[in-house]
Amino acid sequence: MAAAKKKAKNASGASGAPGASKPKTLIIVESPAKARTIEKYLGSHFRVLASNGQVIDLPKSRMAVDIEHDFEPEYITVRGKADKLKELTEEAKRSSAVVLAADPDREGEAIAYQIGRYLKEKIKQTPISRVTFNEITKPAVQDAMSRPRDINMSLVEAQKARRVIDRLVGYTLSPLLWKKVKSGLSAGRVQSVALKLICDREREVESFIPEEYWTIEAHLRAHQHAVRAELALLGGEKPSIKDEAQAKQIIASLSGKPALVSDIQCTDRTVKPKPPFTTSKLQQTAANRLGFTSTKTMKVAQQLYEGVDLGHQRLGLITYMRTDSTRISDSALQETHEWLAKYFPAQTPAAPVRYSVSNAAQDAHEAIRPTRVDITPDEAARYLKGDHLKLYTLIWERFVASQMKPAVIRTATADIQIGEGLFRTSASSFLEEGFYKVIRLGASKEERTSHQLPFEKGETLHVEKIDGVQHFTQGPSRYTDASIVRALEELGIGRPSTYAPTIETLIERFYVQRDKRQIIPTALGKIIDDILSRNFPEVINTSFTAKMESMLDKVEEQSVDWVNELKKFYFPMKDKVDDVMHALEDMHGALDERTDEKCPKCGRPLVKKLGRFGYFLSCSGFPECTFTKSVPLAKCPKCGGDIIPRVSTRGKRKKFYGCSNYPECDFMTLYKPTNATCPRCGWFLVEKYDKKTGIHKACINPDCDYLHSSGEEKEEKGGE
Repeated sequence: MAAAKKKAKNASGASGAPGASKPKTLIIVESPAKARTIEKYLGSHFRVLASNGQVIDLPKSRMAVDIEHDFEPEYITVRGKADKLKELTEEAKRSSAVVLAADPDREGEAIAYQIGRYLKEKIKQTPISRVTFNEITKPAVQDAMSRPRDINMSLVEAQKARRVIDRLVGYTLSPLLWKKVKSGLSAGRVQSVALKLICDREREVESFIPEEYWTIEAHLRAHQHAVRAELALLGGEKPSIKDEAQAKQIIASLSGKPALVSDIQCTDRTVKPKPPFTTSKLQQTAANRLGFTSTKTMKVAQQLYEGVDLGHQRLGLITYMRTDSTRISDSALQETHEWLAKYFPAQTPAAPVRYSVSNAAQDAHEAIRPTRVDITPDEAARYLKGDHLKLYTLIWERFVASQMKPAVIRTATADIQIGEGLFRTSASSFLEEGFYKVIRLGASKEERTSHQLPFEKGETLHVEKIDGVQHFTQGPSRYTDASIVRALEELGIGRPSTYAPTIETLIERFYVQRDKRQIIPTALGKIIDDILSRNFPEVINTSFTAKMESMLDKVEEQSVDWVNELKKFYFPMKDKVDDVMHALEDMHGALDERTDEKCPKCGRPLVKKLGRFGYFLSCSGFPECTFTKSVPLAKCPKCGGDIIPRVSTRGKRKKFYGCSNYPECDFMTLYKPTNATCPRCGWFLVEKYDKKTGIHKACINPDCDYLHSSGEEKEEKGGE
């Protein structure tokens, strides 16, 4: 390949000369958008084609790994890609050189390797080389084209090892699930561990019993300003208020007493900007700030990376979006420092800020950043709309802020004495705004707002009222896209490119479902997790999966023989699967539940079944009778009909819950009914979630304020 590199260099130089008559140089990238952007930069002597992802890969229908011959994988032309491969081959035959320019990661290196190996057999004389672009800008593309290289076989081997181990786990465990539970199920090295995390968390959520507690708040007025303070000490001790009666007793003892500002303490703290985004941090922030799923974040980021039409030019707006490093190139640091010194001189540090790189990071690529800092969100808004503008703004703000001075915040905390009660309130203000000068979308309103206390020590404030506020202790939160990605990253499970596909696979298999951003395991997911965790604890656990990730990194570093490592792991696992296959009871139909309801068509009993999209009722006479209907979740409080899940026919087809007697009955709710009824009014309870109170149950009746506390649960059970 060294000779190929030299020839490719000479060929690209010759073809760039005026009036050159040599054939064009063929550049092969992964996506058409990337191809369009790059072709504009290189001119008429280059032809850029897209492979549209993998064209040569492992077949999906079988394991395709030769166990007896060192786990050698069997690669074939991907179904439907034969014409694409033929097109690339024919164009390569007409070209003076071929440059493989797939994405700059393990997957991209493997794609380049497979295409290059195939073309080498067809066109033996044409030089083939490899280039990578960390950003799709004209200088970066031209620089990469001037420095072609050979295929990095360490990266190829690492990707090969990853695919093989995933095949061994998936295609060994999945047949067990097909035979014992249901056809079409799957298991996976990362997928099954992620499912275990979600199921473990759900058990914590379900077993948590909320406890009631109260806080006391004083509503005060100072110079026309409303002030709210919370009771911190009562008689010099921290109060523990369990119920409303205790709260009322305390309020009565404090009522009518004056409010004196007895002390004000000020503390200053320095808030440093966060490092620029890695893949996982981008997914987490986009989920929290924008409500994006991990898949949506990566799709939009890919489009920003591959190129956007800016009217006068086409430009990749961000650097490569699959990275675990916070490193920034020297040229980008210098460009940003000069831009900040011009527009934000007071917030610009003396020198560019460099962030340390985690020991666990591969550091193959820079952090995610804008390719040109002068394309601000306001400038980008001329060309970008909706989700693309939102995500670009997040990336731009985070990167630019990372190169600015810290903010200095002063917090003033006031003690207000009312009788035996000491109430506290605080306000924070900026002494130095620092990096918050550029943060708009990436920070909450509270973070950006500056407040001052409207009174001084020694003042007497007017007491408008003192009241109690009921709360319930919050249990553990279910995972969201943001928190499951954070958990996988912290545990060393998966890599930047695997987080989003892992979540989507769990959803596609109906092992989990999203509900108001929460990720909740289904009954099927719980059964699969139980089977795998109980029978294969040595495989379906976080430490094993993290150990495998570490081993794969060492393959890339050429410090471990992955074939020997897989032999130690695979054969014991295969023996264990064979044992479980014989010992595990058949669970086909385990999720089916016979009901007392009769089929309206044939009169046979209806059976509650689990399908791809959830539970439904089906006639037990299937396939002779094909009657099905949705499972009722509760009784309609208006007409006594069944409350069933429905989907709106307009707009984004949002899910809601309505009466089966529609349109005669128009009762509906956006909240999912539970299997419990309200002991006060008899309506059904729904599960709600908000940031203030977390997950909680509440009555659907708008005239009933019932909350499902632990004490009330005991009342329902007869005081057990």
